[in-house]
Amino acid sequence: MKWTKQRLNNLFFFLGCAAVVVMLFTFDVSFIELWQHLCHAGYWLIPIIGVWVVVYALNALAWRAMIEGNIGGKAPLSFGRLFRLTVTGYALNYATPVGGLGGEPYRIMELSKDIDKEHATSSVILYAMMHFFAHFWFWFVSIFIYIALALAGDLPLTAPIAVTLGVIVVFCLFFFYLFSRGYKNGLVKYVLGIVSHLPGLKRWTLRFWARHSESIANIDRQIAALYGQDRRAFYTSLVLEYLSRVVQSSEVLFMLLLFGIDNGGGLSGIAITYLHSILIVAFTTLFANLIGFLPMQLGVQEGGFVLSIAALGLSPALGIFVSIICRVREIIWIAIGMVLMKMHD
Repeated sequence: MKWTKQRLNNLFFFLGCAAVVVMLFTFDVSFIELWQHLCHAGYWLIPIIGVWVVVYALNALAWRAMIEGNIGGKAPLSFGRLFRLTVTGYALNYATPVGGLGGEPYRIMELSKDIDKEHATSSVILYAMMHFFAHFWFWFVSIFIYIALALAGDLPLTAPIAVTLGVIVVFCLFFFYLFSRGYKNGLVKYVLGIVSHLPGLKRWTLRFWARHSESIANIDRQIAALYGQDRRAFYTSLVLEYLSRVVQSSEVLFMLLLFGIDNGGGLSGIAITYLHSILIVAFTTLFANLIGFLPMQLGVQEGGFVLSIAALGLSPALGIFVSIICRVREIIWIAIGMVLMKMHD
């Protein structure tokens, strides 16, 4: 069994290393232009990369809340180990298609060393659900941030923009409903039902259900039990995940300040710029997740940054700079994740 897990670990490691190589050779600019952008960023690269230590720490704390709520006690692994699994899991998510699901099998495999496999599986599923659930709250709240700024005369609110915002509101409310059903009734059986309707997967799904029906039922019961019995863990995880996206927006703030965009300076000017950064990240992540089946979301994130920055009346060239620096940051953190994968507690 240990040998099998080692082989899987090596496979995940290979995927991550391959992703770094692919990402290095898929920039939309030449290496000379890339170097010029990096030189322009200069020492600002340190806080841009460093802010993700805080982001991943918040993610790890949110995951710990889910684990403790799920098992009904203190998490049996250190925060350092949980932080390492968080970084490596997201590094694998960046590297794989299908909405970035590569890190979840790795997390289940590693967490199974600390708790039983069913609780490990349900804890990872619960956290993945929460991570995505927080995305929708981030997008939903960002709509009202945009409206508030528009009413203050800072941003435009045309008919097409109003319609777009309305569509996003409906989109978020629909998924809030789906998530509530998933949390109340469990999710694994429901997802398998959807997968069984995909071409060529019906027989595999039936065989999988026949072999693991009892485990699946237990996992779904654990998911439903946490939402019904430990609301404190649920909302703690949600708040931490939401805050991680607010903190993530700091990297865009740093890049806007680098270009001298501070809305007049001072505390109020920087606060407005921070809200703009939140809107940029919200629109870009929404755009990227809608087309999240692409490995490493190649081209999607870049396009999202250019469109969102242009929508705020800023130069598309700034959008290209932001997307390139964010891509460099991703490569660095994927590399860090691969190094952490080979480290042991």
